[in-house]
Amino acid sequence: MTTAVRPESDSGAFPLHRTSAVPLSHPAPTRRRLDHVDLLRGLVMVIMVLDHVRGFLTNVTFDPTDMAQTNLALFGTRWITHFCAPVFVFLAGASGWMAGTRRTPGELTRLLLTRGLWLVLLELTVISFGWYFNFDWNDGARAQVIWAIGASMIVLAGLVRLPRPAVAGIGLVLVAGHNLLDGISPASLGAWAPLWMALHVRGQLGVVPVNLVYPVLPWIGVMALGYAAGPAIFSRDPAMSRRVAWAGVALTAGFVVLRGINGYGDLLPRLENGGAAVVAMSFLNTTKYPPSLDYVLMTLGPALVALYAFRQAGGPLARALVTFGRVPFLFYVAHLYLVHAIAVAAGVAQGYPVSSMLVYHGYAPAGFGFGLPVIYLVWIAVVVALYPLCRRYAELKGRSRAWWLSYL
Repeated sequence: MTTAVRPESDSGAFPLHRTSAVPLSHPAPTRRRLDHVDLLRGLVMVIMVLDHVRGFLTNVTFDPTDMAQTNLALFGTRWITHFCAPVFVFLAGASGWMAGTRRTPGELTRLLLTRGLWLVLLELTVISFGWYFNFDWNDGARAQVIWAIGASMIVLAGLVRLPRPAVAGIGLVLVAGHNLLDGISPASLGAWAPLWMALHVRGQLGVVPVNLVYPVLPWIGVMALGYAAGPAIFSRDPAMSRRVAWAGVALTAGFVVLRGINGYGDLLPRLENGGAAVVAMSFLNTTKYPPSLDYVLMTLGPALVALYAFRQAGGPLARALVTFGRVPFLFYVAHLYLVHAIAVAAGVAQGYPVSSMLVYHGYAPAGFGFGLPVIYLVWIAVVVALYPLCRRYAELKGRSRAWWLSYL
């Protein structure tokens, strides 16, 4: 049976600070200052589910960011998910700073190092199996966003020994300057090629069998910036909150200017000719693998503004998103397995053998899949189905002081 190669989808942020035992519907005043962080994290995780439902269930066999074939609905469904990974990594860095307020530098270093190694191990085993549902990993273990978070935590474990301004400087250099390295190809580095793929160029290590989807160098920069911004992100000072929002406005404006110049900042230049929809989509179509400077500005700018706005958010929807944001790792693993299981069931319902669906979504059988209306319905159903589990686990994390909860 032939297969249709489909576009990539991505994937979670994992706070190192502990949650409160206060019921979610009546948070204590001292706890509310953290809710805006969990709310943003929960929101982008829910958006992430949309990307993975699309990846596993779509009947579209081309990349939705391909300007020659896409449309506004397909592009928008993919583009909104670009906010997920940068917010995950940035907030993981900020949570690292928060964890350090209750630990010695040595304790924080050990936590970041062991947590990072644990996430990398799970990415290359449990999570990779969730993508495939088999042990014949034709693309190798998938080093995606969990790998990026874990590897960045390992590096941050060393950086936290430096003054916070130095960490901020390193983050700025990596995020703003890594595109200067775009001309260096792995092939030109000989034996160092695998290391360069892990750091800066997406590729597949045939010997190890690992598919390095997320080159980690710029993500280290994003996490370092999150760590440096930690005091402002978690501050209860209204003036500091406004500064965070203005920083977000400045980053967004920087994206508009750089993208408008159409020079440094992204490997993929925007189109200057064509229909209005194509020109607009092309303006927003920045490079994610690895994340370009334009990509980071485009996503983190609005995210910082959202952090400010979410400080006053309330109501059932906000509380549900906070719940998801407090248990991100459980949510991440559970949603991946559930979405893939739904894809298997859908394939059987469409007449395909079970074995043909026990694959990474890029290799689903030709002809399988659904349009966007079904994808959006399944997305909502998955999020609703996971809420009771996530709420119970959030309550457990709030009650328990077990050390191992810091790793889940």
